[in-house]
Amino acid sequence: MNRANHQPTPQRPLGSGFGHDSSAVSVVDGMDLSGCAAIVTGGYSGLGLETVRALASVGVAVSVPARRVEHARGVLAAADLGSVEVFDLDLGDQNSVKKFAAGYVGSGRRLDILINNAAIMACPETRVGPGWEAQFATNHLGHFTLVNELWPLLADGGARVISLSSTGHKRSGIHFDDPHFTTGYDKWEAYGQAKTANSLFAVELDARGADHGVRAFAVNPGGIMTGLQRHLSQAEMVAAGWMNKDGKLRAGFKTPEQGAATSVWTATAPQLDGKGGVYCEDCDIALPTDPESELARFAGVDAHAVDPEGAKRLWELSAKLTGINALG
Repeated sequence: MNRANHQPTPQRPLGSGFGHDSSAVSVVDGMDLSGCAAIVTGGYSGLGLETVRALASVGVAVSVPARRVEHARGVLAAADLGSVEVFDLDLGDQNSVKKFAAGYVGSGRRLDILINNAAIMACPETRVGPGWEAQFATNHLGHFTLVNELWPLLADGGARVISLSSTGHKRSGIHFDDPHFTTGYDKWEAYGQAKTANSLFAVELDARGADHGVRAFAVNPGGIMTGLQRHLSQAEMVAAGWMNKDGKLRAGFKTPEQGAATSVWTATAPQLDGKGGVYCEDCDIALPTDPESELARFAGVDAHAVDPEGAKRLWELSAKLTGINALG
């Protein structure tokens, strides 16, 4: 992979014509993507479900890998999305990821869009696999292995790969000296690391994949109330400023339909042809964080989350941990 000649896309808005309040369906209005195929991890709840709904509405054949297969099928059927295929996948189990990917590659399907949507947030200290911290293992390493195992199809179709980050990246960089928090676990530091990892993964994947037509993007969907908050009490969310004591959300929170819009826009927008390796929010490429802004905690991307050297170092660490590197 010719990473050295890669020219990164500037981290500045394009003027997409969409914004904070756009819905996932609205950003693909008028498109016909019949013949295209997509995988959306976690595509049966919250943002994932609305992402699947929007893609399916314009003809994309969507596959949803899910840890709870029968539950996922029931949710999708109830949402009139019964034609969406559901497969077994546990992102916290590397063998499960490899099994799903092998089955998908061997099925003869194509792959034009991969949206790494599934995640866990601020969970109690949990270990998976060989003692890996669960948020880093699920949100990042599971998707790292998935991309590498699906690489033949991604490269064949010149696919777009979307990794969901969040403003959580502002909480922490990568703890390269102790990525699994073997000492001093903090659920928010661990979540922040995982979300930074999602962004850096997009930076490095784009650098390695661009010569094959594979472009990668990180997405901040915005603040949305979904099942992602299941490990948090209302008191914690009040203390974080997300809602008041009566449960009313602060201004700026999005609906799931609005939250899914940036993922769908990034996966489909013609404006992004030939571009990649950037962090997007509100249906456009985000600006770098302005540390003097009162919105610095909620808007823009911090430098550590789009740092090319940090991205390369994370890729090398991830390859070492998983033993997989299809783009070496």
